[in-house]
Amino acid sequence: MSYYRSFGLEKEPFSTSPDPQFFYHSTSHYTALKRLEISLRLRRGLNLIIGDVGTGKTTLLRTLLQAFKDEHDFVFHMILDPSHKSEFQFLLSLVKMFNIEPTFKSTIDFKEALEKYLFQKGVEENKTVVMLIDEGQKITTENLEVLRMLLNYETNEFKLLQLVILAQTELLPRIKRIRNFMDRVALKYTINPLDENETKEMIEFRLRQAGYNNPVSLFTDEAVRLIYQRTQGYPRRIAMLSHDSLETAVMKERLMVDDQIVNSLISQEVNT
Repeated sequence: MSYYRSFGLEKEPFSTSPDPQFFYHSTSHYTALKRLEISLRLRRGLNLIIGDVGTGKTTLLRTLLQAFKDEHDFVFHMILDPSHKSEFQFLLSLVKMFNIEPTFKSTIDFKEALEKYLFQKGVEENKTVVMLIDEGQKITTENLEVLRMLLNYETNEFKLLQLVILAQTELLPRIKRIRNFMDRVALKYTINPLDENETKEMIEFRLRQAGYNNPVSLFTDEAVRLIYQRTQGYPRRIAMLSHDSLETAVMKERLMVDDQIVNSLISQEVNT
């Protein structure tokens, strides 16, 4: 039997998959999400969400998509791996993603086709075209120039392409070296790790989402404190250590996760 059923849970509460149902709205994540929604609705163009590995950027992206799932005036496209080595390859991937028939021979042809597509969708059909790019730090400087070019397509009132780039901090210095790129940033927001109180709230939120309804917390305050200290408030690390802690509690036939369990896991990590 899966460990979570031993605690009366219906689902795995601490999966590291980017499931919007388990997206804890910390102050930082909630602010990023709402500001992104506003920027997209106003068609302001370029949005940068910066955060270290494990801060929840990908889950934020999926939650953003969920927020617009019933709005047919928005057309979303997602790039999970933007690490194309050449401008030609990148442009080819874009026209395929937009379902433009790639019968072109040069990068100029690609760019003209993309401009025509964005004009048709944004002006003739009055749609808002949104391109979401995860792992943005993998974009080459050459392809950042392609994105800058796409952001030049606009009407008098709005940008024809709404671009959301989620990336680690290493992207910023490269962007700043590209002339006129930072000038196009409508929203730049940095996602911060959780504090100790938010760490506790995240653990309890995920347990509730998984079906836990006992008023007695599964994690003692001392256990949460140790989890926070070990993970430094990074959501992915919190989920992983919380999962291991619950699993250990099952194996030791404990009714809750206490500091002894968490300490034993931390010691194992340190010694391996």
